[in-house]
Amino acid sequence: MARSRTPPARRPLEPRRSGANLQLTALKCVKGNAMPDEGFTELTGPRVALRRFHPGDVVTFVAYRSCEQVARFQSWDAPYPREEGERFIREIARDHPDTAGEWFQFAVALRATGQLIGDCAAKPQADDPRQCEIGFTIAPDHQGRGYATEAVRLLVGYLFTGRGKHRITAYCDARNAASAALLERLGMRREGHLRESTWAKGEWTDDLVYGLLRDEWQSGSW
Repeated sequence: MARSRTPPARRPLEPRRSGANLQLTALKCVKGNAMPDEGFTELTGPRVALRRFHPGDVVTFVAYRSCEQVARFQSWDAPYPREEGERFIREIARDHPDTAGEWFQFAVALRATGQLIGDCAAKPQADDPRQCEIGFTIAPDHQGRGYATEAVRLLVGYLFTGRGKHRITAYCDARNAASAALLERLGMRREGHLRESTWAKGEWTDDLVYGLLRDEWQSGSW
């Protein structure tokens, strides 16, 4: 799972650069979409859909976040409290994708049944929403089937085509070989290896940095 660097509920860590207090008028001066996507409902692929979280998702959401395998490279600890899951779903219901400086998490569901199998997230930079960071998590029972690849491809297509992003980045723990392989399958370029850059679960950890430009995506290089 790519490290989206979110805390156990929803609120993001402080961005790498300052800019959270930019005025809306300043954001409007930036090309591309700078306003939240208030009309978002669902993105569909051949097998999975990205949608908003529903109250009925809480049991499954808490279950996969409580898995040690899932939590290992993420910011929360297992077991994940049910009250945190309930609070997450209440709060995310009030939010919209593509809000500058804020993470939004999309439920990843099987298209045929609507079953929740994970989530992915995106956060446009506060000071330049044309640039966006992404992350993802898939429940263990549904890993190894290509669902994460399909979900992240849907998300990237939405951000580049639907929201006019210029650049997408992703970070993952350097020990997380599966997430690194997924990002590379999607054509994302490894742009750096940050030594002991994140304090997580009582130790300094390395981050791998990946990036992709809209022109690269449009050219089919990924």
